[in-house]
Amino acid sequence: MPAGFLQRERIVAPPTWSRWLVPPAALSIHLAIGQAYAWSVFKPPLENGLGISGVESALPFTLGIIMLGVSAALFGTKVDANGPRWAMVVSSTCFVAGFLISALGLYFSQYWLVVIGYGFVGGIGLGIGYISPVSTLIKWFPDRPGLATGIAIMGFGGGALIASPLSSQLLSAFGGSGSDPDVHGIALTFLTMGLIYAVFMSVGWLLIRVPADDWKPLGWDSSQARQGTLITRANVSARNAIKTPQFWLLWVVLCFNVTAGIGILERANPIFTDFFGDAGPAATVAAAAVGFVSILSLANSLGRILWSSLSDYLGRKNMYRIYLGVGALLYLTVTLMTNSNRVVFLICAILILSFYGAGFATVPAYLRDLFGTYQVGAIHGRLLTAWSTAGVLGPLIVNAIADAQIEAGVEGPGRYTIAFMIMIGLLVIGFICNELIRPVNEKFHEPTLESASKAGAQA
Repeated sequence: MPAGFLQRERIVAPPTWSRWLVPPAALSIHLAIGQAYAWSVFKPPLENGLGISGVESALPFTLGIIMLGVSAALFGTKVDANGPRWAMVVSSTCFVAGFLISALGLYFSQYWLVVIGYGFVGGIGLGIGYISPVSTLIKWFPDRPGLATGIAIMGFGGGALIASPLSSQLLSAFGGSGSDPDVHGIALTFLTMGLIYAVFMSVGWLLIRVPADDWKPLGWDSSQARQGTLITRANVSARNAIKTPQFWLLWVVLCFNVTAGIGILERANPIFTDFFGDAGPAATVAAAAVGFVSILSLANSLGRILWSSLSDYLGRKNMYRIYLGVGALLYLTVTLMTNSNRVVFLICAILILSFYGAGFATVPAYLRDLFGTYQVGAIHGRLLTAWSTAGVLGPLIVNAIADAQIEAGVEGPGRYTIAFMIMIGLLVIGFICNELIRPVNEKFHEPTLESASKAGAQA
């Protein structure tokens, strides 16, 4: 494939191009890499087939989230410079390669290859693919940034809605499920999914376009943009953004909001079984647990579009007050009620995961409000190191405490009480940090063309 085909100059949209074709291009990438949220479906087969612990079976997922943040931070500026098509092709190559390497590792019962393939190589694909459409969407939708990024990032949350039943069906078809799974069947599942995603993700990089420099929505004037206490028309570079307290306060906000959600999501299947394992036959509970993963994926996905769209009207800071404050109360409800009411448990879990997903979808617009559009993709990439940190904290807290409680002979919801209390504390800290965020000091702003000309004249 010629290098020129991937560069930004080759994908500048003609005047008649519809901006509504850009979200589907972003969705094709995000729906694929969102498969990461269905990892809990693979945990029981891997643990039973390879004889590994819950913490060990979480390693590929944890490393994948670490690499998501690291690669987004390292390559964010390059993504902005080379354009979204280059980023989407690199993302597709790494993500698919991760599945193929994992399949090879499972075929030869070498679990370390799954960790390297899915976690390290695939994780690079996650990070580059995640940020690839964000700055492009914000430029196409300056009038509705929350809606635009919500549509695309909704795909990442909804990826498990497709991947969870697909993974379960493939595992069953290839003999990779049950109490004594065939490891070769798990390998075939990874191989098949890698090939499916290779085709699906190609749609994104073939369809993506960027707007011309002077393009703006028909009839829209930037002076009409809804204003809030944090919205700025100035721009801050990625290099300067990380010097501001606003960046690091928002880093803590995102990190702790993600930690509180990702711990449940990564272990969703076992959590449901531990809470309601006595509710019926084992096969019925197992099927319900898979359905629970899908429901959480749907909540994660819908929360990204619904709550982030609402942020265009209520403001980003107010939305994070809801995500963090109400989220802490929901965790407290689950902790106190345990498994006494399945409906309440399900409602709380759905809302927690909707706030978790919404935090991701709202943060690019929050960054735009604080730092402008100049290098928002690169700033977003650096901020995603908070996700990497949360990818370690969340699963480690929940899995390590659950494993310790299991060893101590604790049954049912009691395995998660301590972990959930920790999540409440983290959400409260995040709430306080959000309250401390103020507009960025002018000394960090990039000079405008007008001020730069004036400074040149004075010099």
